[in-house]
Amino acid sequence: MTPTRQQQIASTLAMDRQIGLVLPGGGARGAYQVGVLKALAELLPRRSPNPFAVLSGTSAGAISAAVLATRARVFRAAVNDLERVWANFRSEQIFRCDTATMLKSSLRWFTALISGGLGEQNPRALLDNEPLWELLRARVNFDAIQDAIDQGYLGALAITAAGYGSARSVSFFQGTPAHQSWDRVRRKGRPTSITLEHLMASIAVPMIFPPVRVGQEYFGDGAMRQATPLSPALHLGAERILVIGVRNETVDPLPGPGEQVPYPSFGKIAGYVLDALFMDGLSSDLENLTRINLILEKLPGRVLQGEFGVLHHTDALIMLPSRDIREIAGRYIGEMPKAFHFLMRGVGATNYSGSQLLSYLLFESGYTRELIHLGYDDAMARQAELISFMEGEPVQARGGISGWRDLSDEYSQRLRVLKIDEAAAAAAR
Repeated sequence: MTPTRQQQIASTLAMDRQIGLVLPGGGARGAYQVGVLKALAELLPRRSPNPFAVLSGTSAGAISAAVLATRARVFRAAVNDLERVWANFRSEQIFRCDTATMLKSSLRWFTALISGGLGEQNPRALLDNEPLWELLRARVNFDAIQDAIDQGYLGALAITAAGYGSARSVSFFQGTPAHQSWDRVRRKGRPTSITLEHLMASIAVPMIFPPVRVGQEYFGDGAMRQATPLSPALHLGAERILVIGVRNETVDPLPGPGEQVPYPSFGKIAGYVLDALFMDGLSSDLENLTRINLILEKLPGRVLQGEFGVLHHTDALIMLPSRDIREIAGRYIGEMPKAFHFLMRGVGATNYSGSQLLSYLLFESGYTRELIHLGYDDAMARQAELISFMEGEPVQARGGISGWRDLSDEYSQRLRVLKIDEAAAAAAR
């Protein structure tokens, strides 16, 4: 199909604005990201192409980023594809959860633990995600990624995974010849043709899903060593970033004096580990970006050049859930397959204290549909801000970052620490 003139103009404008979309991991919580994208698609003209120059995804976010890349000609069609899949998810589409498989897996783990190991027969992961391999193999046309790049609908796609051998975070990217590889401390970017193996490696949550071999190395979930999740998009040329996170930043209150302090269940600890895995890198990277932006705002042109290259001010719009996703997950416990429900109950994940783990693994349609609605409603509540950002208007929030609720508390009292002595700077020049 020949692109229309309107599509060509819209695609050129998107590339000129150099907007990057960052989709962090989050398991089943990724449905929230689909809801935000659905709202954005409705706010843009119906036949608009992909509005992002760079798509960067990790774990579940990698799958959504890849689908957007393969359908970049018409953004709304790509989002509709995502919604159809996420709104109709069942656990058995992601991992084998029938009673026989669950029982066999439990017995194998138990036998391996009490016998000191089973050699080559040792279990590789808690869950078998072969159904997800089959689902993505049938639905994602990886050849279309290069077509989108060649036709100008996309600049680059990045998928991040963690190498078990090299102990490095590797961002595999597919882009134009102008996009170059990079090497930093424990992270690097490598050009390649994105395949199903890259996606499955990026979502291979440690212990839960099996590692995946890419080349001469086995890889696991990209969030494990991704201390700087904004980095791939910036390395690939993004100058503005839309980040769709999946964690509400509300902190649970601690027990008061004299109140019982419950011992954390395995489910609570496992949920805490996944939360740290998926979310802490993003919080730290946003903090660093804020510091850099606050410093650059004091410099001419808001740009700093040196042997390291060019450091420019980066506007960012952050979308986060307005409600606690753990509470939503708790209402859909009954949708789980019986065998999986039994397993989750055994590790203490079916009550509120363990609902964090459940919120990442509950791939059931009632839950994912509510998250899609939540993402849609949250985005529509900020539609003026979202449209302004996509049109290239400067972010007016302090530090150039809007939507990260922690910022006002974290930085309103610290600005004097970051304030540049302009007289001293002028004398140094």
